[in-house]
Amino acid sequence: MRHNPDYALDDLEGIKELIRAHPWCTFVANTPAGLTASHYPVMLEEQAAGDDDELVLLSHVGRPDEVKLGLGGDGDSGELLAIIQGPHGYISPSWYGYRPNVPTWNFVTAHLYGVPEVLSDAENLAVLHRLVEHFESPLPDPHLLDATEENSEYARRIVRGTVGFRMRITRIEAKEKMNQDKPAKSVRNIIEQLRAPGPYSSPALADRMERVNTEKLNTGKLNTGKLGGSA
Repeated sequence: MRHNPDYALDDLEGIKELIRAHPWCTFVANTPAGLTASHYPVMLEEQAAGDDDELVLLSHVGRPDEVKLGLGGDGDSGELLAIIQGPHGYISPSWYGYRPNVPTWNFVTAHLYGVPEVLSDAENLAVLHRLVEHFESPLPDPHLLDATEENSEYARRIVRGTVGFRMRITRIEAKEKMNQDKPAKSVRNIIEQLRAPGPYSSPALADRMERVNTEKLNTGKLNTGKLGGSA
């Protein structure tokens, strides 16, 4: 990603929150056969107290994707790039309220690099249990892998068709472009347009923009009250 300090997302807890909210991940490997990409859900390995500065991903791939991604079970795995992407969308220049201007695309994404450690079948099954529990728990009748003995037996059979891995992140590039460089009045108008019906409606992106620009929007409201005009 092109470096721009105005849009840098360098808060580790903010990056972890992005992963929790958007766990569908793209894994990219540079293999002897060329670039290969696969898509799987991920979850964070929650760290013990005092290790908050670490970021570790847990995931799995279905066979034979482990071969395509170069996941060696004997410790010779190569570096992977994991891409997490949050809300994104088109921003029309007509929404800024002033000219000249050009269209842009707002987004939040994190590029996470590390060398995966392949898990044993037992560890992989434990991770799959946690992954299913994580996504099923909001439902009124969670369908867990160990809900019944029959379910548990089925899970033990299918785990052999997957390869689990732990990926300790050693390098991060993260960016959040949410019109931070625009005046409060323009940001408010863009948020309104994203929440309105239309071809580029995106309430999730509007919520993200409002959150990222909270200080600016609140300051703008205060200024409006003092001046009796628009921010």
